[in-house]
Amino acid sequence: MDIILREDVDKLGTRGQVVKVTAGYARNFLLPRRLAVAATDSNKKIVEQERQAHVRKEAVQMTEAADLAKLLSSATISIARKAGENGQLFGSVTAGDIADALDAQKFNIDRRKIQLDEPIRTLGEHKVTLRLHREVSTEVNVSVVAEA
Repeated sequence: MDIILREDVDKLGTRGQVVKVTAGYARNFLLPRRLAVAATDSNKKIVEQERQAHVRKEAVQMTEAADLAKLLSSATISIARKAGENGQLFGSVTAGDIADALDAQKFNIDRRKIQLDEPIRTLGEHKVTLRLHREVSTEVNVSVVAEA
């Protein structure tokens, strides 16, 4: 059965692509979840319009993310935490803490966009990567200081 994908589907194809799948897979999985539609002429026209709208929306989001990245690249975040004698923190600084500090500086960034391999556990300067868009990322300086 030929179908047109409305969303990217892993190991199958990308949005707008016409693929051949078994009838059961299409009928039981793809069609009920609105991931695909049957490949008819009218559906091809509708999916092409949706694809063009998606491309325009994606371009706007990418330019907004690039502008935000320019502003964030010069930002420095300072977070105060209790620390021991040798610079080890009694807790850690997580992506949520960094998101809260950015929010205090009027940058509304979701904590899931903050790329931390592991929480920060030491005092000092740290570079943290923010993935604002699929193709746009920037680094922010995070300064962890000892609480007085």
